[in-house]
Formats: sequence, C-alpha cells, structure tokens
Amino acid sequence: MKSAQSWIVSALILSTTGLSPAQTSSTHTTVRHHREAVQADDGSAEVAEAEEAMAKKDFTAAEKILLTATSKDGKNYRAWFDLGYVYNATERQEQAIAAYRKAVAANPEVFESNLNLGIMLARTGDPEAETFLRQATELKPSAHEDEGRYRAWVSLGHALEKSKPKDALEAFQKAAELQPKEAEPHLSAGLLLEGQKQYPAAAAEYQKAAEVDPKSAEALAGLVNAYSQSQQFPEAESALRRFIALDPNNATAHVQLGRVLAIEHKWDDATAELEQGLKLHPGDLEAERQLASIYMGQKNYDAAVPHLQVALKAAPRDAELYYWAGQALLNMKKFPEAQKVLEVALKLKPDMGEAWGELAIAASENKNYQLCLQALEARGKFLPESPMTYFLRATTFDHLQDAKQAAANYHKFLDASAGRYPDEEWKAKHRLIAIEPKR
Repeated sequence: MKSAQSWIVSALILSTTGLSPAQTSSTHTTVRHHREAVQADDGSAEVAEAEEAMAKKDFTAAEKILLTATSKDGKNYRAWFDLGYVYNATERQEQAIAAYRKAVAANPEVFESNLNLGIMLARTGDPEAETFLRQATELKPSAHEDEGRYRAWVSLGHALEKSKPKDALEAFQKAAELQPKEAEPHLSAGLLLEGQKQYPAAAAEYQKAAEVDPKSAEALAGLVNAYSQSQQFPEAESALRRFIALDPNNATAHVQLGRVLAIEHKWDDATAELEQGLKLHPGDLEAERQLASIYMGQKNYDAAVPHLQVALKAAPRDAELYYWAGQALLNMKKFPEAQKVLEVALKLKPDMGEAWGELAIAASENKNYQLCLQALEARGKFLPESPMTYFLRATTFDHLQDAKQAAANYHKFLDASAGRYPDEEWKAKHRLIAIEPKR
C-alpha cells in the first residue's frame, strides 16, 4: 500500500488523456468548386439551373433537376458531381458515394470528383479511399491549386493513419510543404506519432505547429502530453504555462500543471495550481487526492484533512484515503478520531500492514491496550517486525502489568535498535531495571 508521500511520485505522472490535442479524422469536408471543376461546354442548361438552386441551398429543387439531367445523360459527370454534393449536404452518405463514383467513372481526370469520393469513402473506413485520394494528389485542382492539393494530401494522410502510418506521415509532410503556414499537418503528424509512443518526434511536430500558430491550444496541449510522456517535465511545465496564458480558466490545465510541478518538487507552486484547478472545477477527485498527498508530504496535516474529507465523500469506499486520513489525524494527535478512521480503512482492506501499525499507535494513545496488541499481531501477518513494534508491544504489556512479556519485548527492541533510537533505548533500559527480577 502506497503512503501519501510515495504516491506523490508514482501517481502524479501525466496521462495522455490530460489535455486534448487536435482530434483529427479522415472526414474532411468535401469541396464544391463545381463551376471550375467541370466544363460548361457540356451544354447542360439543367445543370446550370441546378447549381443556381444549390447556391441558394435549395437542395430539394437542385436534386430534382439533377436527377432529370442524369437520367437523360448517364455520362454527365458535372451533373453526377453536383448530385453527390447535394446528397452529402443533406446527409445521405451512401447516395453521395454512388453519385461521386459515377462522376469519376464518367471523367476520371476531375480533381474534385476524386477528392470528394475519397473523403466520403474514408468516412466509412473503406480502404478504397486511398485510390481516389492518391489520384487527386496527381490531378490539378480547378481553382486554388495549392490549397486543393494541400487538402488532398491531408485527407490522404488521415485515410492512411491506421493502415499505413508511415505513408500517412509522408502525406502530412507533403501537405505541410504546400501550405507552410498551416498548423494542421503538423498537429495531425504529432497526434499520429504520439499514438505510436514516439514522443520526441511527436513533440517536434507539435512544436512546428506552435511556431506556425503560437496561439494554437491544440499544439500546446500536444506538447504537454508528449513532453510529459517522455518525462521532460521542465518542457511540459513551460508548455502548460503557455497554454494557461491562452486559456486561464481551463481547470484541467491548472491541475496538469500542478501535477508536473509536484513531480519537480515545486510543492508550493504545485498546491497553488491544484487549488486553482479545484476552484474552477470543484469535485475533481484526483485533484483532491493529489493536493492531500502533497500536503501530507509536507507534513501540513491541517491542510490535508479537508481535501481528504472531500475526496472521501466522492469515494466513500476508498481504503487508501481513509488510511491517509488516519495518518494525518494521528500526526495531529487526534487519537480517537484517528482510531475510528483507521478501523474503517482496515474493514475495507484488511491487508494493509502499515495501517495496522498506525492503528496500534492510536489504540495505545487511547489506552486501548488489547486493541493495540491485536493490531500489532495483525500487522505481523503482512510486515516484518521492526524495533518500534517491539518497543510499542513492550510498553503495552508494561501498561497491562505483564512484566515477563514487557521485558522480553524490551530486550528484542534493544537488540534490533542498535543505537538508532536513543530516547527509547534509555526508557527501555530503565524499565528493565524496574521490572526484571533482581539477580
């Protein structure tokens, strides 16, 4: 069972679920550019009329016109493309995919048709998405060429994240080269590398994103997670402070910073950040535990107890919290309260050897000597004897006027102590003079 002090080091390590970097996916928005994407020389007045309706978001009218156009000419890729857009805009995914397929089949050289079909297929997890997205990267967009090709590479990267992560990273790199002032390719690459536990590489990508956009909360959150997982805590602290400067009311960020500062043994700063996190978001059980553990490590038991009480209300069957509360009350010399709390802890988890030892001390202070002996016996089932358990047992038998048992344990204490506890050794020697028979 961890003490509160050891828990500071072992349980305050950050998890990747702390701050949330960009939640990228393969479902990038489709594009329209319908007037540029398809040639106007197909002679379709109906398509032009449909596009006017689309511009007004009158998708019902546009759909009716486009269905008529495609029934007259099944190879009118412009009509199929627009119909796919209408289906997508009205959340009919399967029909949109089918329409875009027919647009590509009618004219495979249209960038936007390949891009939109690839994006739609990627949304469904269809591996065929790669084929059309790669085709799009090799075609010329009808307008905004660099932006269009950038979108194709980003979309390809997202489509390949699970199946071909190396290729996905290369796609994100291509996108970054096309649009060097965009943070998204670096965020996407960072998130992918973080998922592969390549934390230094992930941090490098997040840093590039932060350089492109210094106010990117996603980039800073990614840096926090990557630095924390690679145990680069000073760097994580710096990133968190930058994040909080952007979002000072983010409770999670304050708690995370408190954790990092605790790991760095900056106790006062850590407690201040954790207290601020709880002020912004009361009821955070882990933050309450962390604050309590730090205060107990500093032996500031008066400050620890209120946080333990709040935590126990949220987790009334947490034996460790009761144990910590018992330790705190014992050190505050509130022995009756300490005994009650420790008894609860041991009912919940009877194998806590340290808690049995603390209960023995509380019981002794409360003059409950039989309970003290029972607790020492229970402790012995889980932990080896120590000089102080021998001494406590000796003084307990002494109070019960069992001179034989008291003397035996005073001797065991003196043998085990070897000069480490001079005050107790002096007491033991003088009690032995008083209770052992004169020879």
